[in-house]
Amino acid sequence: MRKFIITFLACLISFSVFARDDVGDYSIKDALAANTATERLGKDVKFYFGEQKHGNVAHTFGTYKTNKKTNAFNKSDREACQWVFLSAMLALRDRAIKEGGNAVVNIRSFYKSKLTSSTKTFRCGVGAVVAGVALKGTVVKLK
Repeated sequence: MRKFIITFLACLISFSVFARDDVGDYSIKDALAANTATERLGKDVKFYFGEQKHGNVAHTFGTYKTNKKTNAFNKSDREACQWVFLSAMLALRDRAIKEGGNAVVNIRSFYKSKLTSSTKTFRCGVGAVVAGVALKGTVVKLK
């Protein structure tokens, strides 16, 4: 019986370690400097976070969400979040191109459907093996 209880408690402890779900804010500037992000995003679409100032809008195509996940195993939280942020940004870029826009404005974090707005940080959730970033932005054509 004692062996069963010890095994049971060990399993509970190990499950709680793997059930980690930490949510943090990470630097947009640092993420765009990592993994050749700026080069991979290209220059065809401009990105404006939160309430950042941008040019006059000629046409609005709509507001779109992206929710990306990546393998976080054997990566630091920062590294995993920067990687998945790039995936989310690439998705917004691709949507802008598809819709005919040249910018995505008012980009906000939308992690677990909780909207947060910042010009400096994005929100990322990290578990034991998966990291995720969700973004929401409006695709526009700037004059």
